[in-house]
Amino acid sequence: MKRNFMVKAVWDDKASVFYSESDIEGLHIEAVTIAEFEEIMMDVAPDLIVTNHLSAPDIAEHPLKDLIPAILWQRPETEETVVV
Repeated sequence: MKRNFMVKAVWDDKASVFYSESDIEGLHIEAVTIAEFEEIMMDVAPDLIVTNHLSAPDIAEHPLKDLIPAILWQRPETEETVVV
C-alpha cells in the first residue's frame, strides 16, 4: 500500500498558470497563483488518495495510522509574479 504521494507545481509561460505534476490519480490542477494552487491541492488531494488509491480491504485491514498518506509538495524553483 502506497503512503507517499508527490505533487509538483510547474509554471507554464504560454498559459500563465501553474499546473500540477503528480502521482495522485485524478489530480489535475491549474492555478494563476501558488496560493490558489496550494488551496486546491489541500482541498482535493486527500480525497483523491482515499478514493483512487485505497481499497475497502485496505481500510478494513489496516490501522488508521497506517493509512494516513504523506503528500510531498514541491513548490516551483522560481516563483513567477503574475499580474492579473
